[in-house]
Amino acid sequence: MITNPFSDLTMLTPAMMQGYVILMVILVVVGTILDMMHKKSAKYFFENSKKAAKNAKRTVSGGEKASLAIQTIANEVLTSAEFANPSRRISHLFTMYGFIIFVVSTAILVFAYPTAETPAPQLLSVLWHVGAAMICFGGYWFWFFIRVDVSAEGNPWYRLVQADIFIVSLLLMATFALIWSLSGSIYFFGLFIAASTILFSTVLWSKFAHMFFKPAAAFQKRVIKADGSRENLPELADRSNPADRDRHSMELLKDAPLNMGLGIKRDAPHHY
Repeated sequence: MITNPFSDLTMLTPAMMQGYVILMVILVVVGTILDMMHKKSAKYFFENSKKAAKNAKRTVSGGEKASLAIQTIANEVLTSAEFANPSRRISHLFTMYGFIIFVVSTAILVFAYPTAETPAPQLLSVLWHVGAAMICFGGYWFWFFIRVDVSAEGNPWYRLVQADIFIVSLLLMATFALIWSLSGSIYFFGLFIAASTILFSTVLWSKFAHMFFKPAAAFQKRVIKADGSRENLPELADRSNPADRDRHSMELLKDAPLNMGLGIKRDAPHHY
């Protein structure tokens, strides 16, 4: 029977466990703010938005922006539709939803059912384990079979760089959480806490903050496309239009067929 592993931690009081969770939340918030200051992400989005507004060819209404926001949530956020590689997309969805389920269920278990005197619903304990298992499934699939530098550049799977802090600490956290729950070993609980601390305290150096910026960037891209500003890029050429067809930059394509085949899409992608 799957039970709440936190209720068996007699050496820790509920206040200690709850304080740790709150501290991790604070570390994520502070790390994300520092990341924004360091990379000037907010400044970039603000300035890019102002530049796009000056070059806009039409005004995007509030209703249209709401529709674009819904499309962004439905595609880039909920279904990760921007991934052309089906394997990468499935791996990402398993990892993302596993992380959400794991974090939310952990918070509920720690704050609402921290002791054996307050038994957690069976479903909640199952979700905690399912979330960890989903992280492991999606994360190890990504690590061993999908990573671009491994698949495309022939690097060994054990090669570690700073960008790997997030995925490695995430995988270790979920792995040690499952082993701790199944074995009851305080040693693996310590490893679980260590991996969790690394995950949530290294936002400034990892890709953790990326998941907060990604929806904002995707939404801005949709707005820029809708208002016609096109990020200061020229309009797409239409070779059926004589004016476009006779431009100097189109000279080599003047007599080319409009449909020139699949091109790079002829072969299925093997990485990102």
